[in-house]
Amino acid sequence: MPNAGAPTYLSALFEAALKARAHAHAPYSRFPVGAAVRSASGAIYGGCNVENAAYPSGICAETAAIAAMVCAGEREIAAILVLGEGEEPLTPCGACRQRILEFSGPQTRIYCGGASGPGEALTMAELLPHAFGPGRLGRTAP
Repeated sequence: MPNAGAPTYLSALFEAALKARAHAHAPYSRFPVGAAVRSASGAIYGGCNVENAAYPSGICAETAAIAAMVCAGEREIAAILVLGEGEEPLTPCGACRQRILEFSGPQTRIYCGGASGPGEALTMAELLPHAFGPGRLGRTAP
């Protein structure tokens, strides 16, 4: 669980990611992942990985959580937590780093969690330096 100096929302993010991970469909990798996004409004959206026998057709937990946020009409990630089962904190894959970037800023916090809790927080800029995002196209996201 989060330490005493952690943001007040971190416990809720961790619980939402833990609950989502319990529903993961990971029969091929046997690597369930849960994620929880805190939007700019403060709402929390969970997601889990959903695998498919045709591997590229599956989706990551982060993708599911972001999709839930977007479906609710929100477009800005304030923080995200990614949670695996192992002791080592889990970081988002490269494709999910790009997906998170689309809805966040350089200082957005990404919490990398494991069995012992939320783990360390990285900023988007630390997790994906020199990123290619909407700003590189000379505009902001719609």
